[in-house]
Amino acid sequence: MKPSEPVRDGRYGETFFSPEAAGEGERIDFGALAYDDITLARLRALGAGPGWRCLDVGAGTGTVSRRLLEEAGVASVLAVDRDVRFLAARAVPGLEVREADITGADFAPGPFQLVHARFVLMHLPEHERLIRALAERVAPGGVLVLSDAVDLTSDRTPDTPYTSVMRAMWRGLRSTIGTDVSWVPSYPHLLRGAGLEPVAAEIHVPPLQPGSPISRFWADTWERSRQAMVATGLVDDAAVDAAVRYLGSDACAALSAGMLTAWGRKPEEGPAAGS
Repeated sequence: MKPSEPVRDGRYGETFFSPEAAGEGERIDFGALAYDDITLARLRALGAGPGWRCLDVGAGTGTVSRRLLEEAGVASVLAVDRDVRFLAARAVPGLEVREADITGADFAPGPFQLVHARFVLMHLPEHERLIRALAERVAPGGVLVLSDAVDLTSDRTPDTPYTSVMRAMWRGLRSTIGTDVSWVPSYPHLLRGAGLEPVAAEIHVPPLQPGSPISRFWADTWERSRQAMVATGLVDDAAVDAAVRYLGSDACAALSAGMLTAWGRKPEEGPAAGS
């Protein structure tokens, strides 16, 4: 392994985001509260509804899976994650839960009218291969929908306690568990390369407000990844504490990381030869 490569423990993020840690399910739910309405609106606009069989990859606590069943009225959802304790605890009719590793060669369910993965691929290597593999799980006429974070800090972003810590977080997570959001804006290109068309994308940036779900999500995430952040040398413990206080104050004036959602549709199969 090259010195610049992250040390992977074989299971995504468990170095800092172990499902066994107290409050981890709640942290995931804070993220869901910030993004689920946007996700569901997009999935329904793309046609998710009665009769659809859906695959929800990295389903977390299952909020999207359950809302697809209960609100969009899809026929079934296969919810997949590497640890399914949160999914199994909230099972509903039509929801199949499966513990699986999507990076494995034996991961081949489907086909599905909808394949959805949110905040998953940014943590994994071999992005192009995984997107092609997920596209293969899509039925003709169906859609692949991918959402991941985009970092909105830059050299021109005003220095605040929030932006300083966010920069340290992205660097620390990349050097430890391999999280890399730099390639996320290439989603439309990668979806087209996987044979999907047409493709499109959008970005949602939830407001950072005191006590809001996204503010609580970032505060919890920083606490869990504090060791990696401090190890970058960009921040110390005092800076992390100051950023948490900043998030909870009316003085907060910053942009959250955005969620980029990109989608592509698999072409319908043509008429059979000789027909």
